[in-house]
Amino acid sequence: MTKTWFITGAGRGFGKQFASAALQRGDKVAATARNLDALQDLVDVYGDAVLPVQLDVTDRAGVDAAVAAAVAQFGRLDVVVNNAGYGLFGAVEEISDQELREQLEVNLFGVLHVTQAVLPTLRAQGAGHIIQISTIGGIGAFPNLGGYHASKWALEGLSESLAQEVAGFGIKVTLVEPGSYATDWAGSSAVHATQMPAYDPLRQAMAERMKASSGQATGDPAAAGPALLKIVDAEQPPLRVLFGTAPTQIARHLYQQRLETWDQWKLVSIEANGN
Repeated sequence: MTKTWFITGAGRGFGKQFASAALQRGDKVAATARNLDALQDLVDVYGDAVLPVQLDVTDRAGVDAAVAAAVAQFGRLDVVVNNAGYGLFGAVEEISDQELREQLEVNLFGVLHVTQAVLPTLRAQGAGHIIQISTIGGIGAFPNLGGYHASKWALEGLSESLAQEVAGFGIKVTLVEPGSYATDWAGSSAVHATQMPAYDPLRQAMAERMKASSGQATGDPAAAGPALLKIVDAEQPPLRVLFGTAPTQIARHLYQQRLETWDQWKLVSIEANGN
């Protein structure tokens, strides 16, 4: 059976790869982007199988209209991919209130807008799969990305609750947690806070670390599309899935470290119970 997709941020990066993979196998895609020109190549190749929609996910009314247009065009929605987002770079002391609010508006509230807009259709169908594009930074945190991590950790919690709430309606939820990929995420898509000299040594150390590992574990975005097809075609898809080689190593280390720390302080934890 062919599937009908609704993908945000489909103009480039992962979103473009997901749309291309779905269309190549004969699925239909409502592809959204802030700039319609970024979707023209998909329309040129796949014609009516693509519904290009100009959309800023922070515009709640625009999201509702985009979802309505997709349902009107294709009759149903099978896979909803919340991919639109960007990275905010800066130490916690450096980022402004406004920069953090804007980060949350896109990476968290944008997802909320789309999710709430599609749920009535998915519930009426008794089926559907919501894909939330998170990151390995949704379960671990690294310096100079505190605002970005805040948005993705919030997304992780929101989505885990959502999965439990909608399971009875036949709706599945999956958090995709990629590592480093050769996309524009850290390039023109990123926002950088005003830097304070105090954090220059930290940034320099991070840059040297990245340079030393450059290319060793960077993923190919073109491989992410076929991988996602396997997730949406699975009878029992995972709540969480890592994309890329590095996250499979990082996640194991993170959780092992946390378990060891919790066990080390177990007696204090029990003492804090009070009885």
